[in-house]
Amino acid sequence: MHLNTPSRSTIRLTRRGRIALIAAGAVVAGTAVAVPLLSPGEKEPKPTTLVIPEGWRASQVYSAVDKALTLPPGSTKKSLGQLDLKLPNDADGNPEGYLFPATYPLERDGKKATPDSLLSAMVDTANKRFSGAPIAAGAQRNAMNVYQAVTIASIVQAEANTKTDMGKVARVVYNRLERGMPLQMDSTINYALNRSTLRTSDADTRIDSPYNSYQRMGLPPTPIANPGEEAMRAAINPAAGDWLYFVTVKPGDTRFTADYAEHQRNVVEFNARQKTSAKPTK
Repeated sequence: MHLNTPSRSTIRLTRRGRIALIAAGAVVAGTAVAVPLLSPGEKEPKPTTLVIPEGWRASQVYSAVDKALTLPPGSTKKSLGQLDLKLPNDADGNPEGYLFPATYPLERDGKKATPDSLLSAMVDTANKRFSGAPIAAGAQRNAMNVYQAVTIASIVQAEANTKTDMGKVARVVYNRLERGMPLQMDSTINYALNRSTLRTSDADTRIDSPYNSYQRMGLPPTPIANPGEEAMRAAINPAAGDWLYFVTVKPGDTRFTADYAEHQRNVVEFNARQKTSAKPTK
């Protein structure tokens, strides 16, 4: 969360940024837990499952499916128009948020998976996890429908450092919405720019996009990633608190506050730590 401060260098280390660095290049990880020693000339066994991590965007999922099924890049995305995915009406055909993070088999009952079967399995799993009475009741309790709750969960997934922080981030989202404040979440800027970064500049916050939560009020038009169950639970059961701001000063130390002056002090401390860590070692 990057919130209007005097310094143009103000940045915030988001969970999205760290995930991107950790997962860079790791698309299919289903059978990569243990790498066997191969004899000369022996081929590495093909993966039998596709792992979709929490917080991946739809674009990352499409690329992973292409790679898992050895299809030309872009094949899965191109096939979307021909697929009959059981998405909620609010999604308007966009599966973002409903490609549920889990492990999916690449072959079942002797039949090889296809983009249709994999994406359908993900959406069906999301529907099972998100469409139950507790989720619907939790969303309604917070004056949201289920699709809006999934959208909040996607922001929580991207912004929270820990499971404990998820409930607090969700509360910040609700508090800002209730007060008519823009969400000002860096994760939505990253989604708009199709990137994952640790830095958000002032220029970034002025981009013309419905996902620019600095300029646009309310929730973004769709989820910005595919959240897991913990993030969804946080979205419908936010922690109690009056917080409006947060910043991760250092790993494991995310500070939430309702006081903007206190938030500014936390940001100053964060920036100082970043400058110190960026100094070259002799």
